[in-house]
Amino acid sequence: MAIPIYRLLACVIPLQAAAMLAFAWSSSRPPSSAPVAAPAVQIPEVHADRILVVKSEHSLTLFAHGAVLRSYKVALGRASGPKQQQGDNRTPEGHYRIVGHNPHSSCHLALHISYPNADDRAHHRTGGDVEIHGLPNGFGYIGSLHRSTDWTYGCIAVTDAEMDEIYRLVPDNTPIDIQP
Repeated sequence: MAIPIYRLLACVIPLQAAAMLAFAWSSSRPPSSAPVAAPAVQIPEVHADRILVVKSEHSLTLFAHGAVLRSYKVALGRASGPKQQQGDNRTPEGHYRIVGHNPHSSCHLALHISYPNADDRAHHRTGGDVEIHGLPNGFGYIGSLHRSTDWTYGCIAVTDAEMDEIYRLVPDNTPIDIQP
């Protein structure tokens, strides 16, 4: 059964009138003051106090007070096994420290690792310049695709965005354990 036109108009006209009155009322009111935002509270950023690299998992994990702070997937040295000598393209294994931040690295930022340590020297392992770093400068667009193969000369590589975060969260002298 069709609704007579006078009944439709009886419903529509009051709705239109109410909408126009609401619009007129809201536009005639003085503007309300914007809510005042509470002052921003600066929460101190938590820094890592330990780094764990597990080569078999291609993972780097930052810890703070025993809890996981952040985890990342990484690319490693081109050759497998523990580093034995300069130029063998292997990532070392052992207990080290972060001994410096390098903002002028040939890769996007770098944290220098204390390889070789006393144990490495006692076992006649040589080398140096082992770092956690981003992608080579100018190649940041590769992003996470860099992890499809191990490509470094023995370093630990992450994306540039991840390196920005790691660089900020890891202070010098932070212990780093690199496991097989």
